[in-house]
Amino acid sequence: MKRFLSLVAASVMAVTSIFAFAGCGATTEGSDSQSGSDFTVGAIYINSQNDTAGYTYAHHNGITTAMNDLGLDPATQLKIVDNVPEDDTAVANAIDQLAGQGCDIIFGISFGYLNAFNDKAAEYPDIAFSHATGYLSNDTNFNNYFGRIYQARYLAGIAAGYKTLELGNNNIGYVSAWGTEYAETCSGINAFALGAKAVNPDAVIHVNQISTWGDQEKERQAAEVLIDTYNCCVIAQHCDSAQPQIVAAEKGVFGCGYNSDMSEQAPAAHLTAPVWNWNVYYQLAMETVMNGKQIVPEIGNYYGGLTEGMVDISPLTGNCTPETAEAIDLARNLMVSGEWDVFSGTKLSFSGAAGSVTVTMNDEDLKTNDGTVIVAAGGPSVDDGVIQGSMNYYVEGVVAE
Repeated sequence: MKRFLSLVAASVMAVTSIFAFAGCGATTEGSDSQSGSDFTVGAIYINSQNDTAGYTYAHHNGITTAMNDLGLDPATQLKIVDNVPEDDTAVANAIDQLAGQGCDIIFGISFGYLNAFNDKAAEYPDIAFSHATGYLSNDTNFNNYFGRIYQARYLAGIAAGYKTLELGNNNIGYVSAWGTEYAETCSGINAFALGAKAVNPDAVIHVNQISTWGDQEKERQAAEVLIDTYNCCVIAQHCDSAQPQIVAAEKGVFGCGYNSDMSEQAPAAHLTAPVWNWNVYYQLAMETVMNGKQIVPEIGNYYGGLTEGMVDISPLTGNCTPETAEAIDLARNLMVSGEWDVFSGTKLSFSGAAGSVTVTMNDEDLKTNDGTVIVAAGGPSVDDGVIQGSMNYYVEGVVAE
């Protein structure tokens, strides 16, 4: 089956409310709303609150933006413990500190915080605990939150694919914190690869794993190897800092950052970056607790995407090819409308010059890089549980270096 869509035909955006959650409307018996002046937010960061790009920066910006939009003052009503390693004792101590400062809700942004959050949620039942990227939760005051960043990575892959065609070089490098050990990194790599190959079917994504969520020196070295050894002309990343993009600029190649717009750090190299609009979730969580409701079941475990505005890409730079924006709009519209998603048995293919870019939808097996069929041609996208928890394989075109 083939379906041919023009940019005009696919231009309808279906914008839906961010408040579409199971269990909405449930309230806590005997709970009272809080005035904004009495509300205190706590946050535990893996890196510094003063970072100017990357993972912690994106979360901090999301929290402060949400607070400002709610009429809260981050200068006085936000309590932060930063540079906290993924160590249960260190995280527990940070939580105790924030609890002692009267926090009504505490956010933890790193995967390895989950066990301490789980334990402390039981110890402090009157505080809401919300943990990013994990999988633990309870029935009352502890949830987890993440988003469909793979959708944004697919869009960034389109930008990378067009750049490889322009440069006549099929090699794309990917500096990744982890590989197939974590579905978070693996699904992102796979989505990026599928986006790139929708433009350039011959694209090869070389993954250099650094085995840590953030280490600026290792991120730099990994990018250098991808360029010098594997002749990569675009460097993508799933790691905390802008170092891979800075290396790309130094080496005269191009790149797709992550977490925040990294064009300021590497203006000559940056194409775009998958980014988080964390404020979408943070505002929802804060409002829920301020209104006297329990975070579970009112919100539950959050997983928003392009449709909710939770994820997106940063503005395309002048380093992108002329066709890039049109192709990305076509793919975005298909995902936002719910007509198509990345990990299905239907693949997209883009063609045409700037001003007349078109997308073809082809029913085709989604396969791992060893030929195993994940989804048969025409089949629906894999379940969210696979994307979040058991996607521990690479798709065709991805090579672990």
